[in-house]
Amino acid sequence: MTLVDVDRERIRRINEGEATLQEPGLQELIRDGLAQDRLRATTELGPAVMGSDVSILSVGTPLRKGRIDLSFVRGAAEEVGRALRTVGRYHVVVVKSTVVPGTTQTVLRPVLEETSGMRAGAFGLCVNPEFLREGSAVRDFMDPDRIVIGAWDDRCALVLERLYESFSCPKLRTSLAEAELGKYVSNALLATLISFSNEIAGLCEGLPDTDVETVMGSVHLDRRLTALHEGLHVPVGICAYLRAGAGFGGSCLPKDVGALRAHARERGIPTRLLDAVAQVNRHRAEIIVRLTGQLLGSLRGRTIAQLGLAFKPGTDDLRDSPAITILKRLRSSGADVRVYDPVVPSSGDPALRRVVLASSPEEALEGVDAALIVTDWPQFSEWDWGSLSSRMRQPVIIDARNTLRRTRLPDHILYRPIGRCLGSDG
Repeated sequence: MTLVDVDRERIRRINEGEATLQEPGLQELIRDGLAQDRLRATTELGPAVMGSDVSILSVGTPLRKGRIDLSFVRGAAEEVGRALRTVGRYHVVVVKSTVVPGTTQTVLRPVLEETSGMRAGAFGLCVNPEFLREGSAVRDFMDPDRIVIGAWDDRCALVLERLYESFSCPKLRTSLAEAELGKYVSNALLATLISFSNEIAGLCEGLPDTDVETVMGSVHLDRRLTALHEGLHVPVGICAYLRAGAGFGGSCLPKDVGALRAHARERGIPTRLLDAVAQVNRHRAEIIVRLTGQLLGSLRGRTIAQLGLAFKPGTDDLRDSPAITILKRLRSSGADVRVYDPVVPSSGDPALRRVVLASSPEEALEGVDAALIVTDWPQFSEWDWGSLSSRMRQPVIIDARNTLRRTRLPDHILYRPIGRCLGSDG
């Protein structure tokens, strides 16, 4: 396998066995591939295409001004197409990048045909979306729940089916557009479940004697959401998204919901539910900041320790992280913010300019008026809060992820989770 990228520094690091992002198991996978001479990385795309049977386009498709930006994937297709002119044998081009329905057929196919001088069919064209979660991407790839193959024709579909023949999961063959749309629908569903849960949290925050953890726990016990394992009711994986928090973020859900809404809007198709999903998500950070201000009386002049920057635990990804939105809102409300995250580096992201990044829990909590947990790092529940709270000006914890709900805290700490009325006891 040959990895191709325009970033020479990234290529150098990969060839030296270093993962360029925080992802469990990835560095070991890279080193094993290099050691077995089954992996190399290069900036030269032409020779890589010449030496392979399948080219996988896996470049970014960011959101620009509310619409999907196809410039990177179009550029990659142009380069692959030019390389195809000299390959001299059947070659399959696979679009793994997330693109809106119709892109492969109406945008990328013409680019490949023009630059290669061939018609689709003389080369293969497939859409093979990834369904990986940051923080468990290696495990998800090795043990997928499904493989979707959108194919131009049977010939290229058979190539991908042979490529994945060792995987025992269901393999679904679809049209190009169905494979493209399926990826968006999958992420849109997850985003909808999160916003639904956060709307219920907001409801509980305004209704005495209600707790979102208990309410959603009763929902999880629905037999359609719970598996029976050794006599115990175990919520299925989807229940992880039916949980209140600070909102969804990362490189996929916000971008994909936004791109799908824009794509539908351009075609005159209403997306009322997805519009509401996005609105609830945007509003969640404001609600959390307001809850923090209500608990402290005011945010102006207060010092807050914000615990967490990554959009989820297990990654250092800050893209569209609710933690960044909350950080900005806290500062605009007049609070001084000190930030601690166990993984996110202390520099490099523009959003962290002029932000005090603590290197330890002790430094983060020294003299603060409150601690606000915004990323569900499991380390936070392992801290010695009795000792750490003695460093705080006020022993107050606002838990925007309900990370410490089951952690025994000293009685003198004022602990406020989300999804519970501020006036409720406990």
